[in-house]
Amino acid sequence: MKNSGVFQQPSLGVMFGAPVLALVTNRWNRKKLLISIMVSFIIGNLLSTLAPTFAILLAGRVIAALSHGIFMTIASLIAADVVAPNKRASAIAVMFTGLTVATITGVPIGTFIGQTLGWRMSFAFLVTLGLVGLISNAILVPNELPLPKPTNVKGIWRIIKQPQLLLILVITALGYGATFPVYTYLTTILNKNMGWSESAIVIILIFYGVAVAIGNTLGGRWANKNPLRALMGMFIGLGVSLLVIRATINLHFLGLLAVLLLGVFAFMNVPGLQLYIVQLAEKYTPNEVPLASALNISAFNVGISFASTAGGIAVSHHQLLNTPFIGIVMLIASIILIWVLMRMEGSTVDSKDLDLENC
Repeated sequence: MKNSGVFQQPSLGVMFGAPVLALVTNRWNRKKLLISIMVSFIIGNLLSTLAPTFAILLAGRVIAALSHGIFMTIASLIAADVVAPNKRASAIAVMFTGLTVATITGVPIGTFIGQTLGWRMSFAFLVTLGLVGLISNAILVPNELPLPKPTNVKGIWRIIKQPQLLLILVITALGYGATFPVYTYLTTILNKNMGWSESAIVIILIFYGVAVAIGNTLGGRWANKNPLRALMGMFIGLGVSLLVIRATINLHFLGLLAVLLLGVFAFMNVPGLQLYIVQLAEKYTPNEVPLASALNISAFNVGISFASTAGGIAVSHHQLLNTPFIGIVMLIASIILIWVLMRMEGSTVDSKDLDLENC
């Protein structure tokens, strides 16, 4: 059970690369930057495809991971900039839905290609997808997008010394990461505990990706008006889905339904988390909006690394059944911090606020 390494290695590259590259590319033309990112992604995967040695393969993976981090940073800002203010979370949701579904469905698809045609063809497939992304960006992204204001490395300190911004970064790491103690070992749980075959799991993961797409879309809509209140409800929903996973972890069909429920809530929080840090940065550190966005991307990956490691420790102590409780503890901490942030921002919480339909 070494699945945690799948998430830790690329997430660490994104964690450190996103803010550094955000600083370096801060004043680049946004469309040219996106195209450059896609070119780097293609080069990284092409290196991996043709790698004669492990060192070159690793170099290709690092280049691709760095491209990943800065792409999410810039793409989420562009998505928020090209729509009406009351649609910003929905636009971010569309972008992250594509990313998340591609990640989830890409695992079984990449595994199938690798097993059928060899591991190099898995990377060749990524090169093909990169070319599609490159052409799409060249055609669809507006040419003249507004440039962010100048910033420098001190901008990181200006962000983290703002209590509200620091809080939302911690909330992002804990709340987003809460899915991963279970998700890291989802294939094992489906196979060993719920009794699904490996061929069935490939299909299940595709439906899981559909559930994620539905959740992200709903999460974007709910977060448009008031991201913090929506996030509170989403984290509660995710906590309930983790409890249901624990209750049904050894059941065949009920366990499958619980997994699909987890898919709906697993990444629903992403649009709201990304939108809210942009809103806070626009309010408290207007010169550092792209950098704040990049730090939040890093926080997502801090959450992945921390939670998958915690899940790995639990599994190594024969506690796979109890990995949902790790996520629940992280969610409880996130909900408390959201309440604190609401108080700091002058919001109030009542039963109406926690009704997702009214968010």
